Amino acid sequence: MLRGRHAASVDAKGRLKIPTAFKTIMDEKYGPEFYVTSLDGQYVRIYPFAEWRRIEEKLAALPSMNKAKKKFLDRTNYWGQMARMDGQGRILIPSQLRESAAMRGEVAVLGYLEYLDVWNPQRFDEHLEQNPITEEDEKALSDLNI
Repeated sequence: MLRGRHAASVDAKGRLKIPTAFKTIMDEKYGPEFYVTSLDGQYVRIYPFAEWRRIEEKLAALPSMNKAKKKFLDRTNYWGQMARMDGQGRILIPSQLRESAAMRGEVAVLGYLEYLDVWNPQRFDEHLEQNPITEEDEKALSDLNI
């Protein structure tokens, strides 16, 4: 499982150095292939390709005119690109997404169990501030026994 927050950096060529804690899991469980995308261009989402294939299989089972499927694919295809981790543990972030998500220098890499999100730290702080945990969220988590 991918969990926690680790600092990392994006170099001048747009390559993210995957933090060691995540790279170890990626190497052992997934291998070097990834799908790099976003839902809104504000952050980068990195799926190990095996996890991305599971999502594609679920989407393929839906009708082609399913509106949620179309919206999801519009965004993940627009921002998305296949990537391969190099021998030094770096993944190239597509240039359009890199610019949109302000990916340069220090970044925050967060594990979300099956994928990673990469944020500009200031942007993530704003995201947390704008999206506090509500009583409704607490109830939903309680209903899940979390």
